[in-house]
Amino acid sequence: MDVERKEERERGDSHSAMDASHELCVDWRGRPCNPQKHGGMRAALFVLGIQAFEIMAIAAVGNNLITYVFNEMHFDLSKSANIVTNFVGTIFLLSLVGGFLSDSYLGSFWTMLIFGFVELSGFTLLSVQAHLPQLRPPKCNMASLQDHCIEAKGFKSNIFFISLYLVALGSGCMKPNMISHGADQLAKSDPKQSKKLSTYFNSAYFSFCTGELIALTVLVWVQTRVGMDVGFGVSAGVMALGLVCLISGATFYRNKPPQGSIFTPTARVFVAAFVKRKQKICPSNLDSLQKTVNTVTTTVRHSNKFRFLDKACMKAQNDPSELTREGPWRLCTVAQVEQTKTLICVIPIFACTIIFNTILAQLQTFSVQQGSSMNANLTSSFQIPPASLQAIPYIVLIVLVPLYEVFFVPVMRKYTKKESGIDPLTRIGVGLFLVTFSMVSAALIERKRRDGAVGNGTKISIFWIAPQFLIFGLSEMFTAVGLIEFFYKQSLAGMQSFLTAMTYCSYSFGFFLSSVLVSVINKITSNSTKRGWLSNNDLNKDRLDLFYWVLSILSLLNFFNYLFWARWYSYAPLINERDAKEIEGDELLV
Repeated sequence: MDVERKEERERGDSHSAMDASHELCVDWRGRPCNPQKHGGMRAALFVLGIQAFEIMAIAAVGNNLITYVFNEMHFDLSKSANIVTNFVGTIFLLSLVGGFLSDSYLGSFWTMLIFGFVELSGFTLLSVQAHLPQLRPPKCNMASLQDHCIEAKGFKSNIFFISLYLVALGSGCMKPNMISHGADQLAKSDPKQSKKLSTYFNSAYFSFCTGELIALTVLVWVQTRVGMDVGFGVSAGVMALGLVCLISGATFYRNKPPQGSIFTPTARVFVAAFVKRKQKICPSNLDSLQKTVNTVTTTVRHSNKFRFLDKACMKAQNDPSELTREGPWRLCTVAQVEQTKTLICVIPIFACTIIFNTILAQLQTFSVQQGSSMNANLTSSFQIPPASLQAIPYIVLIVLVPLYEVFFVPVMRKYTKKESGIDPLTRIGVGLFLVTFSMVSAALIERKRRDGAVGNGTKISIFWIAPQFLIFGLSEMFTAVGLIEFFYKQSLAGMQSFLTAMTYCSYSFGFFLSSVLVSVINKITSNSTKRGWLSNNDLNKDRLDLFYWVLSILSLLNFFNYLFWARWYSYAPLINERDAKEIEGDELLV
């Protein structure tokens, strides 16, 4: 084994100067990439552009959608909140489909291009539906007890949901590919470019914040003052600009070709491990592990978790004649086994971020309605749209993200000796701890608002709910960026988009869990004489403050659960040749 390691290290020395060129990537015509022409931060800027435009378009719709569903489509408040959370949840759930299609069949660029036009068609149809009165129920005041509002049904409802879920399909399939395609422009095998990965992820979040800020100020103002039809039309125009930006960078991108389905190798590992379940595992068996050398000069280090899966890459020992009959479903490579282990290991980390995104769902639904029940006057002639309150954290973060990159990272780098300042798992944990205080603030302010409204009919200023948005934005800077960086860096070849999609899948589960919690809380707190905490269309009669306290407790428990899994987790076994030479005593398997 020592001889083999020595040979591999010598081979690594001869190729270390050519790592970037050996990494599998092609240009838009399928030809091998030229490192001098393709990739780098220049190419990544075009991806940051489409990301900013896309989030601008979808955020303007999603963050103010509850107002349109409630006031124009006439669904009751609880149902409107669930429609919004289900819509957003579907977007993020479909990110798994986009990640799978990209890694397995289409590649990131073509996946973004195809589903970008699907999303554009959804925005266009939504604008048409909002413009034509015959596609909406008759106008009425949902807050008035005298008006009997007719809920959208039949053809009108169908048009609304078709347009809404075309947007969801397009946006969902684009999201993981925007992140992974941008990161792919920086070669992991190039030490200089790989150091910029953390900077790229911070830049991506800055791009996200910029898009969100414009959406929640300019575009939401257009929706509120000019009309939802015009607002949806502007979203369609912004999405079109994003597609132009994406196509403009086509000649500069370095594209990773699809690797085939990641599920097939995973299934093979489980089948092979089951077939060889009676074979014993011991240190000497390491010599019998199936090894493969790829054209990419990266090294896979054998990990000790889930060692029963190692049997999948062990050659048959009892009957040497079986070696000739061991196909891919009987004998797997170390890389395939480690890929499967990685997929299993990241699941607990992924699960711990679901509650975090359940809290995000409240800020896009009930907190918007909360703001609608407060004094929104900035001056005697100007009112702040409640949905625009969500812009507060992004205003602050546009300042904080560059400061984080310029000052915090270099300072922490001196102490931790890590290029990103703090590792992604620590960054996620800081955000999960902070987000609890967002719900604590929300509960306290809602109690103050409700007491004033019920007691003497006064309305407190809408700025009282700013702290809950601000605290959440700060926590999101840590958790959201940390999670994306974590999943991308843990991914092996052919898994980048799919594992990045798991970040968005966490958003999906969080929003679906929000819908479930609303329904469960209503059922538990209702009886024959009174309705549940969230069953009325009037927040002055509901107990939104108690619901926020429930979320605060769940968030704190989730943080302690995360601490356990973060200590349990060990980082992915993928390292480059340069780092491999620094590791002594480990068995390195190529």
